Amino acid sequence: MIDPKADPEMIQPILAEGVDEEPVESTRRLFAGRQLWIIAAFAVVYSVFHLAALNGISISGMTGGVIDLPFLPEFPLETWNFRIVHIAGALILGFLLFSGARFADSEKEQTRLLGLLSYPLLAIALFALGAAIYFGLEISGGVLWNGLDKGIRFNEIWLFGTPLWIATAGAIVLSWFHVRVRSSLTAPDVVLVVCGITVAVYLIIIFGTLMRNSTGTPFAPIGISMAAVAGTALIMELTRRVAGLALVVIAIIFLIYVFVGQHLPGFLNSPAIAWERFFSQVYTDAGILGPTTAVSSTYIILFIIFAAFLQASKVGDYFVNFAFAMAGRARGGPAKVAIFASGLMGMINGTSAGNVVATGSLTIPLMKKVGYDKKVAGAIEAAASTGGQIMPPIMGAGAFIMAEVTGIPYTDIAVAAIIPAVLYFVSIYFMVDFEAAKLGMRGMREDELPKLAVMVRQVYLFFPIIILIAALFMGYSVIRAGTLATASAAVVSWLTPYRMGIRSITKAFEIAGIMSIQIIAVCACAGIIVGVISLTGVGARFSNLLLGLAETSQLLAMFFAMCIAILLGMGMPTTAAYAVAASVVAPGLVNLGVPLLTAHFFVFYFAVVSAITPPVALASYAAAGISGANPMETSVASFKIGIAAFIVPFMFFYNSTLLMEGEWFAILRSAATAVVGVYLLSAAVQGWFFGNSLVWFLRIALTVAAFTMIEGGLLTDVIGVATAIGVILIQRIVHPKPGATIEVRGAD
Repeated sequence: MIDPKADPEMIQPILAEGVDEEPVESTRRLFAGRQLWIIAAFAVVYSVFHLAALNGISISGMTGGVIDLPFLPEFPLETWNFRIVHIAGALILGFLLFSGARFADSEKEQTRLLGLLSYPLLAIALFALGAAIYFGLEISGGVLWNGLDKGIRFNEIWLFGTPLWIATAGAIVLSWFHVRVRSSLTAPDVVLVVCGITVAVYLIIIFGTLMRNSTGTPFAPIGISMAAVAGTALIMELTRRVAGLALVVIAIIFLIYVFVGQHLPGFLNSPAIAWERFFSQVYTDAGILGPTTAVSSTYIILFIIFAAFLQASKVGDYFVNFAFAMAGRARGGPAKVAIFASGLMGMINGTSAGNVVATGSLTIPLMKKVGYDKKVAGAIEAAASTGGQIMPPIMGAGAFIMAEVTGIPYTDIAVAAIIPAVLYFVSIYFMVDFEAAKLGMRGMREDELPKLAVMVRQVYLFFPIIILIAALFMGYSVIRAGTLATASAAVVSWLTPYRMGIRSITKAFEIAGIMSIQIIAVCACAGIIVGVISLTGVGARFSNLLLGLAETSQLLAMFFAMCIAILLGMGMPTTAAYAVAASVVAPGLVNLGVPLLTAHFFVFYFAVVSAITPPVALASYAAAGISGANPMETSVASFKIGIAAFIVPFMFFYNSTLLMEGEWFAILRSAATAVVGVYLLSAAVQGWFFGNSLVWFLRIALTVAAFTMIEGGLLTDVIGVATAIGVILIQRIVHPKPGATIEVRGAD
């Protein structure tokens, strides 16, 4: 380990500090004392449970992969049950930690009467839980449980379903109005915790019998449908608390469609579906327990644990300082630092807005300091943070969801993502550099920056990422590779001042449990939408609509698919945006003859860039909150800076070599010409080319040249290069002036 006291070179400005600090959401409670210990312990157990289960390790209460329950002595912890427990744990943690209403500023503002009204609901919820356990005892005693027995149906409706509905609905409504101070737990949320446990216990009991094969038929017990209704309401309420209303509103619209689709015209028309049949299937692998929860319960939570270990070992601070050392001296240095740092942090972070908060709190003020307008500073950070979601090897969590949905090996997806990710970040770099040149910006002084030599000597902090990549390409499973990378993060920390011992490892597991709540809720809520799409067949009808458009113009069909993917993604985290778009748009593209990988990458990119697309741009809004700029102006500026991201998917649609398909020579040539095309497009957008401002007709010419280079053919490449050379010659010989000449000060 390098000792700062023994090495004078380590005495330097601390530019990145606290990047790894855990953000505290506005709806999150801040407990102390015994409550804090209980919540922390549950979060630790929740994370350790997943890590152990994913690696096949026996833990307390498990022997040979079974859980010992009094009414089911050998109940298997197989796929569906694991996912049910996964969601139930997130619901418990979520309702305990996140408030459904604003916090009271003082004791006097608290609404104590609403808390008293919750106690009858708690008794009702406990009654429903007792009924579920009683059903389990009956089933273990040999009672044949099915939906055709009138006595069983009566018991499920009146002893289980109706009490569960009353408790769930009543507690949700009370939680909206029950105001407490930030350090207090509310009674309605305790009721919701019991309801979440009740849903999980009942479904595990019922799905542990032959009843799992009866969903969607008259043999399915009515309790499955009633539990699913309550579970769906709980998931949407938690999603509202941790991710806002956007996804919840979309889920509600899709649920309404299930029951009104029979009355709608055209491709929106769907067959009539009884509520019992629909809800008996939506809480299965056709919906909530489907691909989105499959990924959140395996890959996503594993890499959240990995990110928590990196956070505990302060690797995030190193990433940002390394970026400062590498790019801080260039003109507009902090903006280029934002690009590098956000790319490194964003691929692990999993959310564009979260990445903005993590790195933007440092880079945005520095960008303003060197001369960037506050809206531009926020826009640069938003665009760069969004790009982290498409940066291999982790790509937030998108690569793992794509692998789960398509069946394409993860390593193939990670390799295919390399060139498009490079094009995205290169384009942002060019946009930032041209902006800095126009404004005559300087880089940061050497004494303001970390010393590159010192950063290089600490390059071992990249080892967890290197181990992850190496293990994946050596053929290890994603779970084993992620576990090895997590363990290596703890080992590497011993070479730093932040050595991970038992206490910090426990803290990392606690952070992981809390960090996972939002993404699990979002994935489960997205599963509701996926369930509606699969059970109503609207996805297939949308595919037919795209086929009809393609008969007119394939480009028109692709443009329409782009718009739908962006609209579906607006206001949603990347994971949910891609999951929904993959269910609605991707099958239609595949039916058009688009290769499976290309279709899903196309959808994925537009789901990602929805975070910087006006009018609902989550990443841009988060950046505006830090920069102090107008949110809408920031989102428009970030859309402009990330403009290449809207072109790249069309590039690999027309030229599959950009996804590493084909001969190496063709791949390298396509990559090189695409970079040149992106450079020309950035120059045209910014109006700056080879040290001079561009008049309007030369900007149009460069735009045309950019698109010809992007197309990928030999003839079009020649046309593009010739056009660019022509623009340079006109600038040098004719000297057309767009207006007042901008003097460049201190440019590199």
